[in-house]
Amino acid sequence: MASQNISFDSIPSSIRKPGKYFEFNTKLAVRTLPGNPQKVLVLGQKLASGTQAALTPVDVFSDEQAAQLFGRGSQLFLMVRAAIKANPYLQLTAIGVADPAGNAATGSTTLEGTATSSGVLTLWIGANRVDVPVGGGDTATAVAAGLAANLAIKSDLPVTSTVAGAVVTHTSVHKGTFGNDIKLDASCTAPGLKATVVAMSGGAIDPDYAAALAAIAGAGHNIIAAPLSNQSVLTALRTHLDFVAGPMEQRGAIGTAGWPGTLSNGTTLSGQVNNGRISTAWHRGSRRLPCEIAAGYAAVLASEEDPARPLNTLEVLGLDVTTVDQRPTRTEQEAALHNGLAPLEIGPGDKVQIVRAITTYTKDAQGVDDVSLLDVTTIRTLDYVGKACRERIALRFPREKKSKRIKEKVRSEILDVLYKLEELEIVENVDANKDGVIVEDDLQDENRLNVKIPVDVVNGLHVFAGRIDLLL
Repeated sequence: MASQNISFDSIPSSIRKPGKYFEFNTKLAVRTLPGNPQKVLVLGQKLASGTQAALTPVDVFSDEQAAQLFGRGSQLFLMVRAAIKANPYLQLTAIGVADPAGNAATGSTTLEGTATSSGVLTLWIGANRVDVPVGGGDTATAVAAGLAANLAIKSDLPVTSTVAGAVVTHTSVHKGTFGNDIKLDASCTAPGLKATVVAMSGGAIDPDYAAALAAIAGAGHNIIAAPLSNQSVLTALRTHLDFVAGPMEQRGAIGTAGWPGTLSNGTTLSGQVNNGRISTAWHRGSRRLPCEIAAGYAAVLASEEDPARPLNTLEVLGLDVTTVDQRPTRTEQEAALHNGLAPLEIGPGDKVQIVRAITTYTKDAQGVDDVSLLDVTTIRTLDYVGKACRERIALRFPREKKSKRIKEKVRSEILDVLYKLEELEIVENVDANKDGVIVEDDLQDENRLNVKIPVDVVNGLHVFAGRIDLLL
């Protein structure tokens, strides 16, 4: 049997007093892979009424708690509510930012005429429905006053409303472009009374989300939901993700965004982002705000701890069922999937489901089409493989000398991790690629080892094609 040098951490070789001395070595205790719980972060605007200070992250467990911390009806309140609705067992952190020195979006609902018989006035503010009973003979001014009174009761709306005559004006609770995305829609079943809306607009200047992202750079969140879906905010998120998930920081993370708009504008936005760590859920015609779609989508991604398992058909609970004319055709879904937009669809039972979770990355730095990071599962798998290898090496070699035998020991541990990952069907073909696992000395730093680890990720089964031959 080959001799081995037994090293001790706590028992020195210089002791001379007789005795039987034992120390405990826990470096070899862990032989399994690390867990992969997914922590979600939502960031957005808070109201002055919220008790939580801006740029201070806090764990959140309910929308009522979010109402107290960030203000009822605030952007962050809406995001927390959407996330917890989609995944009640979510590990959720929220960080608020104060309103910018900008303008708040405004819109209006105008009533005209006099009702000749009874009916109902219905106003949609985003996904919030407000009904007002209308009686025969009710004037536009009276119905507008009733509408304003009903709106005042609903404290979780993202707008405040005032009435002047037959016109109800709606003002976003936040300054900035947030309010421009709030959809207004009105209808009235009472004959003789007409309701007309003017879309929300005029919101300008967004907060500096880079400061909020910097405040949580060291926190280690796995999924970050974007508060807005525009190039400026998603570029800031991209910069943050590339930093925290880079080789020096090693805190793998992805980001989500929501898009309720058109296919063409959505794919244009995806092309501007073009990042393998950001996935934009497309839910055309949704009354929900982009931030609500992003938060719900993030919560569903977090529900799956197996990084290689596809997210196809998972329901994003809490999102609204869009009208038939807004649901993407199969051709439109294919166009979205070829241009960095992850479509949602209405499945059986009127459930909003993920078609395929892809990233916005479609082209490499040269502008050449690149499918290497098409699926969200790919980057999540790579992050997990890196985490598993890093933690195994840290456990086994916390303060090792760089002897001649160390390279083979390191290679053996890396292969053990890969084989265990293969057992879980996270990677595959380890035997075929094991010769590619190379541990070598660095040519410039004599205290450093360099390791090459080939990783064949397990792909998702997204397409099944069969041919049926007719035999007569």
